[in-house]
Amino acid sequence: MKAFSGRAVALALVMASSGLAGTAAAEDKVVNLYTGRHYQTDEKLYAEFTRQTGIKINRIEGKEDEIIERIRNEGANSPADVLITVDMGRIWKAEQAGLLAPVKSATLEQRIPSNLRDPEGKWFAFSTRARVLIYAKDRIKPEQVDRYEDLASAALKGKVCVRSSGNIYNLSLLASIIATQGEQKAEEWAKGVVANMARPPQGGDTDQIKAVAAGQCDVAVSNTYYFARILNSTKEDDKAIAAKLAISFPNQADRGTHVNISGGGLVKTAPNKQNGIKFLEYLVSDEAQRYFANGNNEYPVAEVKTDNKVLEGWGSFKTDKVNVGELGRNQAKAQAIFNKVGWK
Repeated sequence: MKAFSGRAVALALVMASSGLAGTAAAEDKVVNLYTGRHYQTDEKLYAEFTRQTGIKINRIEGKEDEIIERIRNEGANSPADVLITVDMGRIWKAEQAGLLAPVKSATLEQRIPSNLRDPEGKWFAFSTRARVLIYAKDRIKPEQVDRYEDLASAALKGKVCVRSSGNIYNLSLLASIIATQGEQKAEEWAKGVVANMARPPQGGDTDQIKAVAAGQCDVAVSNTYYFARILNSTKEDDKAIAAKLAISFPNQADRGTHVNISGGGLVKTAPNKQNGIKFLEYLVSDEAQRYFANGNNEYPVAEVKTDNKVLEGWGSFKTDKVNVGELGRNQAKAQAIFNKVGWK
């Protein structure tokens, strides 16, 4: 297993010294959270949960796959109560590893749409992010980027910037296409995108957006919150980037825009199960849902109005209703297709 960040190691030592690791007795007012989320804005969310309930959150942070592997290695003695991470592909790994326990909660079932939670209650989405197309307003017409399929069209030859095939966001996007269009169509699409790339895949979503603004390509694939950060920024450089770009929510006339999730569930060996469930239920409260939106530009899973001017300004849009569990099930097929068509 790869090394954890210095902060994560420090937190781990704090937990061990306070008697939370190994077989230590469970405390009454604590939730031990293992999280792959690394957003500073989540601090307010955790603090408010503690203020309302008196339940302290002990947090271990690490890279997404490392967090899952840590729980697996700790086994029955793991102090973990709740696992939270980003992207359904990773949540799927945790479920398949048998790390998550089914939860029956009327609150979670009522607040979270059925396609954004496991039918057995092993995992739940707490926020979503749409994978959209960002394009140069002066070089691309909106009708040229109406659908994901347009990324493979002859009109965009040499004009597309995108991350690597190993990036889990792209794996989940292709997994969604497999789920709705089948493997053959998915392969044809991926092959077409490779043919239209302006450069070899490199960097993260923000790098793709900046490349469009710089004229290195005309269209990029990105999660919404990356673009929203730029639009919400007060920096002059970001304002200059934003002025050149527009956003397309693809496939509004058919299956809808692909969305992925940040979510998780109750760990099967949780020593503080009831506290863990209370925390999961808190994450779908109106207040917590606004924290996700206002703090990190993510979409709430529950129907709440946010104070995020960019998200509210984009308005509502049609989303792909396939159960996001399919994104996990099709990960291996997606990677095989990427490898076959030479998407590096």
